[in-house]
Amino acid sequence: MSKNTTSNSSPTQRVITDWDGPLGLPRFEAVSDEDFPPAFEAAMAEHEREIDAIAKDDGAADFDTVITRLELGGQALNRVGAIFWNRAGAHTNQTIQALEREIAPKLSRHFSKIAQNRDLFARVDAVWQGRDKAKLTTEQSRVLERHWKGFVRSGAKLGEGEQKELAEINERLALLGAQFGQNVLADESGWSLHLDDEADLAGLPDFLVEAMVQAAREHGHESGHAVTLSRSIIEPFLTFSERRDLRETAFKAWISRGEGVQDAAHDNRPLIGEMLQLRARKAAMLGYADYAAYKLDDTMAKTAEAVNGLLAPVWEKALDRAHEEARALEALIAEAGLNHRLEAWDWRHYAEKLRQRKFDFSEGELKPYLQLDRIIEAAFDVAGRLFGISFVRREDIAAYHPDVRVFEVRDATGKLAGIFMGDYFARPSKRSGAWMSSFQSEHKLPTEAGVGQLPFIYNVMSFAKAAPGQPVLLSLDDAHTLFHEFGHALHGLLTQASYPSVSGTSVSRDFVELPSQLYEHWLTTPQVLTKYAVHCKTGEPIPQALIERVAAARNFNAGFRTVEYTACALVDMAFHTAGEVKDPMAFEGRKLADLAMPDAIAMRHRSPHFAHIFAGDGYSAGYYSYMWSEVLDADAFSAFEEKGDVFDAATAERLRKHIYASGGTVDPEDAYKGFRGKLPSAQAMMEKRGLA
Repeated sequence: MSKNTTSNSSPTQRVITDWDGPLGLPRFEAVSDEDFPPAFEAAMAEHEREIDAIAKDDGAADFDTVITRLELGGQALNRVGAIFWNRAGAHTNQTIQALEREIAPKLSRHFSKIAQNRDLFARVDAVWQGRDKAKLTTEQSRVLERHWKGFVRSGAKLGEGEQKELAEINERLALLGAQFGQNVLADESGWSLHLDDEADLAGLPDFLVEAMVQAAREHGHESGHAVTLSRSIIEPFLTFSERRDLRETAFKAWISRGEGVQDAAHDNRPLIGEMLQLRARKAAMLGYADYAAYKLDDTMAKTAEAVNGLLAPVWEKALDRAHEEARALEALIAEAGLNHRLEAWDWRHYAEKLRQRKFDFSEGELKPYLQLDRIIEAAFDVAGRLFGISFVRREDIAAYHPDVRVFEVRDATGKLAGIFMGDYFARPSKRSGAWMSSFQSEHKLPTEAGVGQLPFIYNVMSFAKAAPGQPVLLSLDDAHTLFHEFGHALHGLLTQASYPSVSGTSVSRDFVELPSQLYEHWLTTPQVLTKYAVHCKTGEPIPQALIERVAAARNFNAGFRTVEYTACALVDMAFHTAGEVKDPMAFEGRKLADLAMPDAIAMRHRSPHFAHIFAGDGYSAGYYSYMWSEVLDADAFSAFEEKGDVFDAATAERLRKHIYASGGTVDPEDAYKGFRGKLPSAQAMMEKRGLA
């Protein structure tokens, strides 16, 4: 293990790399934007020295002298990156965005240099070739395989000229991904629809009106209300507004993000075409038929054929259901004496009216019972009942933004087990959506600071703020999002891995959504709703009759919801199996036409703002993974239902051991079978969606 050299850095650089804040956290308030460039340069230089020491070591190449040292290398760079990428996503500005465009390709160049270091790969390959005699643990075998395959997939076996080309491709892709995300954020934060007339608010419930007042102030208006492109405002506006003209205006702005409509400089369409071309070339250089084959090689699904084999029957059933739903909505429009056709900006509005009629249930009726603070408490309580952990608020610790809440995570004995941060509110400096990430992951290796490290995990969401003094109310979808991201957080917090590269969410893409999607199931159990869903004004618990109506309406509009998601997964897979795509928007249009996509339903993420697959490549050829994991999560929750107790202790212990604690230390199929005893079929998922 190389000596940490950050002590030779400047004091401002050491603030970023030598964390000495409360509980070992960074001192976020001491880090200025201008500190990042020199800190990155120093950290990359240190990492290069560590890599050179491993590569040029003339001793025997074994797991400890090569792989363990690789696992521990780059700590300073990890720390600089953790703070920077958190700021870039959750609290950015023009300085950070400019740095992002500069740093992303630099980092790509740095890691390409490591991946194409022939001396280093020779030592990794020597360990790989001797693996059968090395008596490695299962976890060590997976760590070794991850490193060896990582080098090969990064071009370690290519000739010098091809390595240079691959490095240039990766560098360009990094820059394009950063630009793509920044363009989407610019369109989202730069657009709002200011409403001054009371008639513009027709049909809007109080909770939404109050949120729109707050949004107007955040967008610089001293009076009136604002519709923004934050999902927690735009979706309820499209649902409740009686002003069809305003719904159309807002919807078209929402789905045109990244198309250069607001500002030609934010047009992502040329970026998509170039990214697809570069990805196809990269895959070909590495010996894969297409980029999907490259990305799926290390997943549960393995092939695009397997993915499409899952998606195709779901699509057919969802499409049939969506046509039924459309006919019902068209009947409502006709019944109201209107003669317009059903458009995409009408669907949510009339679906809500139909739901009220069929189930005597409205989202507006439920929302006063879903207070943000209570739902957070519910998520913590479920974790305590399942896994024996508790959360202690630390209001005395400053995080990276005043809105962020900091919690100690303690195990059943009261011992500190990690840190959790919750960042729940939308703001112009934050990209939309919701995600989980970490400042550091758990591991058990010896370091200069001691043995192992605790996980520092955070959740980011984009809920609309309420007026001062008023509770923040969530939709049912919002509450599901909170539970979903907290499930990811638990995956990071509960992991018991020895090595960083297989800790927490470092699992295959189509397994990583299992812990998060599974956790959502507990939200709507009677045990949780009756305790935590209390009326924001009266304090009365949610009536049993309303719980029953919510349950009855669970699969209402299932065709719409499944079509808008599955279309994205199918388009994603089509993009990445097609090779060169000269006109991405025309390609998207042809694919949707081939699928017979209904005109009145838009993709949940149209290509110019499909950040999952283009703002980086995390979910590229992988958006299907939500549904793949849904097959697993539907079956997994059945394990509790079969016991007649959603908190059954023995089942919860197996869940913790095999799913939440194992990280990537074992094969995901083995992990799932360890919990459930078998692999699932898609039937439980189809039933869960109401499509069986």
